[in-house]
Amino acid sequence: MPADPRTGLILTGGGARAAYQVGVLGALTRLRRDAGAPAANPFAVITGTSAGAINAAALACGCDEFDAAVERIVSVWTNFHAEQVYRADSLGLVRSGANWLTMMSVGWVIARWQRARPRSLLDNSPLIELLQSLVQFERIPALMRDGHLSALAVSASSYTTGLHVTFYDAVEAIQPWTRSQRLAVRMPLTTAHLLASAAIPFVFPAVELQANGEREYFGDGSMRQVAPISPAVHLGADRIVVIGAGRMQEPPGRHTSGDGYPSIAQIAGHALSNIFLDALAADVERLSRINRTLSLMRPEARAQTHLRPIEVLVIAPSQRLDDLAAQHLDSLPRSVRALLRGVGVSGRGPEARGAALASYLLFEAPYTQALMSLGEADTLARSDEVRQFFGWG
Repeated sequence: MPADPRTGLILTGGGARAAYQVGVLGALTRLRRDAGAPAANPFAVITGTSAGAINAAALACGCDEFDAAVERIVSVWTNFHAEQVYRADSLGLVRSGANWLTMMSVGWVIARWQRARPRSLLDNSPLIELLQSLVQFERIPALMRDGHLSALAVSASSYTTGLHVTFYDAVEAIQPWTRSQRLAVRMPLTTAHLLASAAIPFVFPAVELQANGEREYFGDGSMRQVAPISPAVHLGADRIVVIGAGRMQEPPGRHTSGDGYPSIAQIAGHALSNIFLDALAADVERLSRINRTLSLMRPEARAQTHLRPIEVLVIAPSQRLDDLAAQHLDSLPRSVRALLRGVGVSGRGPEARGAALASYLLFEAPYTQALMSLGEADTLARSDEVRQFFGWG
């Protein structure tokens, strides 16, 4: 590894679960200050997916004053309300959610007759205003020119072509890469890229973007993301911090959430967990195997391969976020709770059903604050490992 390694940051997806990442970032700044390390941005390469892309972009756009950027993100997530992300009023839900659920059931004939084409369960138009106030993309060129940032990447999934696309901007002349079912596109990033990356399938509408001269519709970047760590490596990171939004490994023993036939909410929550969590765990294991293989090779053999060892620090929740969400279902606006009851979200605490689905939509302060506290505690519990990774103290 180089004497002055370039550190990358990967923020994964997970809707409201991304509040956990903010707690981790807050703890990292605290550990850095306590160690007396420089206040400069420690992450030359920043990549994000889904809600993690929003955190990543907000951090990158303020990376010349890293601690202040973290504080701004912390403030947003500390005082979050669902209305900042999607319409939670009764009229808004009738126009989107109720209409969508009707079409998905026996009402498809009526919907066709009325030429109604609901695009998603929820209307996330309020998110545009939040993004425009939180993320100033116009600052990126100057930040890169002044050496505060080397690269920023946001990933999304094309409904049009079926490909997973990483949109990126960088200081160096990094050529776009192409792999099986995934490719990279170099271009200035915008609010639309964040909306596309965070468009949870079925829940939020797809976003139209341009990729290689073609107009395509994109959804959540966690879909078909088989290699979440890859963009940071391609963009030149020598070591990487990965902040997840779900448990990397489940504890031993059988976990159940109710008896009887699973509700739509339970099935949807299971599918979203597959989209947001499974690829990251597999990619971390793959990178560990590559590192072990390289360590066993002779220097002359390693010189003949394009592979290089990448040190990785993974920080992920120590608790099941589904269980945490189950404690805060009452925080959701009444109209949203009514809509979710229609698909099987019910109960509270240990008796809750469908909490996994709700955990991605619970953009309410009691839940986001609990996630941030967990992220901070998990990071501080590994403070020695974190300091060693960064060389702090």
